[in-house]
Amino acid sequence: MKRTLAAAVLAFSTITLTACAGFTPLYGRAGVESGLSSIETVAAEGRGGYLLREQLDDALAHRQGSPAAYKLYLSVNEQRFARGVRLDNVANRFELRMSVDWRLLGAKNGAEVHKGRTDVSVTYDSADQPYAAIAAQQDGQERAAAEAARKIQLDLATWLAGKKPA
Repeated sequence: MKRTLAAAVLAFSTITLTACAGFTPLYGRAGVESGLSSIETVAAEGRGGYLLREQLDDALAHRQGSPAAYKLYLSVNEQRFARGVRLDNVANRFELRMSVDWRLLGAKNGAEVHKGRTDVSVTYDSADQPYAAIAAQQDGQERAAAEAARKIQLDLATWLAGKKPA
């Protein structure tokens, strides 16, 4: 009985592993990592644009001072909506929607090579104390910028993976 069970487990694991034979990780493709690090991010106006640029610089691992093959231009639009209201009709829960329109241009000729739109929505609680309310709003902006940067990075990596290596 034990030998039959062991043989069945071995056969099942062999079949399962052969199904993964053609898998290649996104960052395992040639040119993706070096392509991401050659993108220079140009900050958009406002605090949200600054936070997004900081997150993208970290995510794309761009080395300052090295020549960029691409420039990423961002346009950030933020909207805040009251979602929770207390009994005294004061909002205590908010939704922050961040929409980012971005364009990737070639650094040498300025031609648009890729573009996209990324939408992110986060919620946060607002306290009665003014400083706590400001801190909560800023934390919401930071989380929205981090999520938008993650989505943009993934879109750019997918585009670079499908592109022919130079």
